[in-house]
Amino acid sequence: VSASHLQLAAFALGTIGWILCTVSMGIVEWRVWHVNNTTIISSGIAWVGIWKVCFISYLHVSPGYREQFCHKFSGYDSFIPHEIYAAQGLLLIAMFIGLLGLAATIIALRNVYMGITHKTLIAPFFLVGGLFYIFAGLCVLIPVSWNFYSVTHNQSIAFPPSYYMPSSPAAQEAGAAIPVGIVAVILLLLSGTFSLSYRFPMTTDTTTK
Repeated sequence: VSASHLQLAAFALGTIGWILCTVSMGIVEWRVWHVNNTTIISSGIAWVGIWKVCFISYLHVSPGYREQFCHKFSGYDSFIPHEIYAAQGLLLIAMFIGLLGLAATIIALRNVYMGITHKTLIAPFFLVGGLFYIFAGLCVLIPVSWNFYSVTHNQSIAFPPSYYMPSSPAAQEAGAAIPVGIVAVILLLLSGTFSLSYRFPMTTDTTTK
């Protein structure tokens, strides 16, 4: 138990990182667009996420909604930029791989705190969990960095007319999902490093051979 304090911290950090990864997927504010024409986009601000685009409108632009208009992306939409497609796939992978990392760490910690002294029932699970955490962190890092690059270079998106969105904004900035994703990356990479640092106590190891 005394040799696994960092791994317990890795589990805590990995759990928070995995939750933040999941949260970032659901946040629509990946890219915040500022537009000059407020005829339909009444607030002059639109939010571009990885699954949909939303804005406030005081016109009746969609059935059942008079204030907030959201249009979900389809897998067949050819206008969606590559960084959004990448974010959709990589974040789903990160969520699944991160969950596997948590499961592996739970098994290892369970064996440690139950007094199981077999090296093969502890060390490999910490190793696998650490690798999963790092892989999940990299899967989050790529779309977060790519979309942040698109924001800083004010890249446009050729939305179809049914989206009521201009093809390019007057200006844009990173939304809340970007910093949430960055924190998730840091926590997942830290948890992976902590898990991989586990060393089975030599005194116990010699009795189990």
